[in-house]
Amino acid sequence: MIKGLVAMLMATALGAPAPGVAQDGAPAQTILFVGNSFTYGANSPVWKYRADSVTDLNHDGVGGVPALFRLFTQEAGLNYAVSLETSGGKTLKWHWDNRRALLDRRWDHVVLQEYSTLDPVKPGDPADTIAYAGRLAGLFVARNANVEVSLTATWSRPDLTYQKAGHWYGQPIAQMALDVRHGIDQAAKAWPAIDKVHPVGQAFTCAIAAGVADPDPYDGIGFGQVDLWTWDHYHASAYGYYLEALTVFADVTGKDPRALGAQEIAARELGISPTDAQRLQRVAALVTTGQPCTPG
Repeated sequence: MIKGLVAMLMATALGAPAPGVAQDGAPAQTILFVGNSFTYGANSPVWKYRADSVTDLNHDGVGGVPALFRLFTQEAGLNYAVSLETSGGKTLKWHWDNRRALLDRRWDHVVLQEYSTLDPVKPGDPADTIAYAGRLAGLFVARNANVEVSLTATWSRPDLTYQKAGHWYGQPIAQMALDVRHGIDQAAKAWPAIDKVHPVGQAFTCAIAAGVADPDPYDGIGFGQVDLWTWDHYHASAYGYYLEALTVFADVTGKDPRALGAQEIAARELGISPTDAQRLQRVAALVTTGQPCTPG
């Protein structure tokens, strides 16, 4: 009881609703995130961020993008009970083969994230993604016919674009995200149970086009721009994961991420400036509403 009171007081002090409390009194919507390091925020402070605010089905103490999503919903006055099942470097096939029993329950929303190249052995090949996204979607629909199942299309990797050994070497930084999106779109079209695709890769590309982010971290970061990737030029930085979470938040809830504003709590806690928070919020709003990615 004391612990719960402390949590409520802390939430109030931070300007967010208390855990489990929505401004409109609506019952909690359950949402499950299934993915790998791109979901749990590897190599960044997002990894363990607010881990106590979400339910990690693997008991790894992960906060990640799901915890960012949960905080955004609280700040927006929404009530979401957030769970996650993540494991680094894994495909949707792996989750089906190894975690199916853990996932097999009723959910209102499920966000699925595939391996960064779709197929680890055959980059860009969507065959397994199509097959196992469909199997997982069927699993969730069997438990709740009204579940919203979505897929996240992830970002271009500089290590595979600017390095000679990379599969996308010599192509524009946007190309990998386009190829991944194409494969994810095929999976979504193949299965009516999959409701939408979150354009996270396109959000990264939009941030570059809008002048918010530097396109090539190997040659330094331009003045006034952010680096969307962390030190390995593979995983996202806090900026990148923040943008991922904003994009999923906007897509799932239908809320305008710009309403979170310059003083958004996660940005402050992760060391993202008010100006950059607003710029990234704007990018998420642009890509989720299909607007041009213009500077601003």
